[in-house]
Amino acid sequence: MKAVTTSPTEPVDGPAPAVDVILPCLNEADALPWVLAHIPAGWRALVVDNGSTDGSAALARELGATVVAEPRRGFGAACHAGLTAATADIVCFCDCDASLDPSSLVPFVRELRTGEADLVLGRRRPQGRGAWPVHARAGNLALARILRRRTGLRLRDLGPLRATRREALLGLGLTDRRSGYPLQMVVRAADAGWRIAEHDVPYLPRSGASKVTGTWRGTWQAVRDMSRVLGDPAAPGGGPR
Repeated sequence: MKAVTTSPTEPVDGPAPAVDVILPCLNEADALPWVLAHIPAGWRALVVDNGSTDGSAALARELGATVVAEPRRGFGAACHAGLTAATADIVCFCDCDASLDPSSLVPFVRELRTGEADLVLGRRRPQGRGAWPVHARAGNLALARILRRRTGLRLRDLGPLRATRREALLGLGLTDRRSGYPLQMVVRAADAGWRIAEHDVPYLPRSGASKVTGTWRGTWQAVRDMSRVLGDPAAPGGGPR
């Protein structure tokens, strides 16, 4: 696979891949080899470099990934840069810290293609001690409860592993560029009447320290970011098709 560097808004040349996997990346050189080795055959890895200083971007290119530069810091900024650079009909999102296996997305994509769901989310199931710290789990539980009151969805996790169709997601007009991006995606999808599914996925101890939920303070800052999007107006447009 030829590595290409693009701007956040410039589409990648060449035929669209079967699936684009968007991998927000900030100093993940240690994890990248494992993550990229688990990208399913025929899918393209879009590594969105969010200002790494450890050589992550160069390493990703060497390993055959497409690299997208997003200098504006923020998880949502990186995710959206990957989305605007993607060309595949189906896009997936996965953390780049080796805590989640991109191959777990295969049944998610199958469910989209058979028309069973419009957005498929991974419910993280910790594998071993330390995979999911108590403070991070508590923050996730609080958000899930707020989401249920806001939308009626009975989700048990708001994890980063997910799959949907690119054009439909762009149509939701997501605006958050910080930690609230994943939640805004779910809220606006629910408001637009999307069918949202959730499936268990293994959650491994991550490589390195978390940039978002590594501490109680970081976790609750993320919760505040995400809670802010719950006041969003209904998503523009109707359903995903």
